[in-house]
Amino acid sequence: MKKLALSLLLFMAIGKISAQTNIQNSGWLFLLNSTKISEKWGLHLDVQARSSDNWEYVRNVLVRPGITYFINNRNNVTVGYLLATTKTELTGAPDVNTNEHRIWQQYIFTHKLKSSFVAHRARLEQRFIEQTNGDEIFAQRFRYFVRLMQPLQGRVEVFSKGPFVALQNEVFLNIQNKELLNDSLFDQNRLYIAGGYRFSKHIDLEAGYLNQYTNGIARNTSNRVAQLALYTRF
Repeated sequence: MKKLALSLLLFMAIGKISAQTNIQNSGWLFLLNSTKISEKWGLHLDVQARSSDNWEYVRNVLVRPGITYFINNRNNVTVGYLLATTKTELTGAPDVNTNEHRIWQQYIFTHKLKSSFVAHRARLEQRFIEQTNGDEIFAQRFRYFVRLMQPLQGRVEVFSKGPFVALQNEVFLNIQNKELLNDSLFDQNRLYIAGGYRFSKHIDLEAGYLNQYTNGIARNTSNRVAQLALYTRF
């Protein structure tokens, strides 16, 4: 399982090579909170704000609440809803605002790999995507994410405080109605490297670089993202 995960991480990081690639630069703010309300149940919430190219304005806001069931201390499942708003500023014309609604389900498995802490996440999304003409299309997407966190204070069984580095990758696959999107199974890949500090078992703060490679119909996009993230656990 561990060798397979590392092989998948390397494979997904290679991405899809194309000469027709548009380069963008943006910034993302990310807040993820997990709150346990009992031994088996908890609440999930992540909120994101993403800028347009060259940090010109806030283009996307995402709000993703969910309910988590903890199978044990290494496995959990979550179901939830997402609202994603997209704003496009046009020169000489009114701004265009669209929304996407999603229902999503995910499974997370965590383990140790030598001195690193590893998390795997599989997520399925049912997407209701508003078009600029007011119509709505439906599509389903599968996402697989793997994250390795390495404490810098040495090998520890329980990491409760101190600096760390993190490496993660996530691949997105269109599994239903892909012809309504980019007509391809491969949707996008996100490779991320970061450094951070764990203030306590409840709070992590990290900053890093994320490359979002998106497969388009006529042209692909490589979005170079500076990300600041806050993780809270209660």
